Amino acid sequence: MKDLTSWAIISVTLTFLIGPFIIIIFAGASAGEALAFPPDGLSLKWYLKVFTIESFRQSFILSMGLAIFGTLAALLLGVPAAYALNRYDLPGAETIRTIVASPIIVPGIIVGLALLRYLVIPTGFTVTLALFLAHTALVLPYAVRVVSSSLNNLRSDMEEAAVLLGCTRLQAFTKVVLPNIQGGVLAAFILGFVTSFNQVPVSLFLSGPGVKTLPIDMLAYMEITYDPSVAALSALLAFMSLAIVFVAERLLGFSRYV
Repeated sequence: MKDLTSWAIISVTLTFLIGPFIIIIFAGASAGEALAFPPDGLSLKWYLKVFTIESFRQSFILSMGLAIFGTLAALLLGVPAAYALNRYDLPGAETIRTIVASPIIVPGIIVGLALLRYLVIPTGFTVTLALFLAHTALVLPYAVRVVSSSLNNLRSDMEEAAVLLGCTRLQAFTKVVLPNIQGGVLAAFILGFVTSFNQVPVSLFLSGPGVKTLPIDMLAYMEITYDPSVAALSALLAFMSLAIVFVAERLLGFSRYV
């Protein structure tokens, strides 16, 4: 009886998690002209149409650029910050951690409005630069938190031994610390990439004419057209996320670090 109950719970949980994904896949494969489930027959025409929509191609390139370079910038800032907070007794360390984590705690709508009002408008930054700075700030907390967790699991005496053997602090960091936390850095990059790519509230405030991220472009597209192409694009993006995790696990041994 307990086994039956366990399988029932597992089945309900999997249905809850995977069910929406399956619905999106079949809704995007509809042969009809309007988004509906169950679909009116099956066809791949909407999956093919996604690649012919110019605005989707442009916004996809922008979102990819923001996700990649914004995450890299966040890591360049977050890894040293996490190291300093973890290895040194800094005054006001808890306050610094709270400030760094604020983009996660504060609702995205408020963050987007604040950045628009107090950063973009006074400075006259371009839309692309404003989006880059915003996405970097949003990803930074994930970089600091994940890398800090990896540093907590790394014994500090390994670094001290390298220093005693003649390494400088920088050499000890690059030759001892960084190789041992590469799994955490990779996890932070993947988490930051997905977070940046799927960001909606902040990007909604900072997007401008002709410059929109893919999620914002999809919302705008649905305001004028209700065909299944958005569902097809959503399914493709979900498959892309799964592929990124799969490749990271296979080529980089991601599962060894998490």
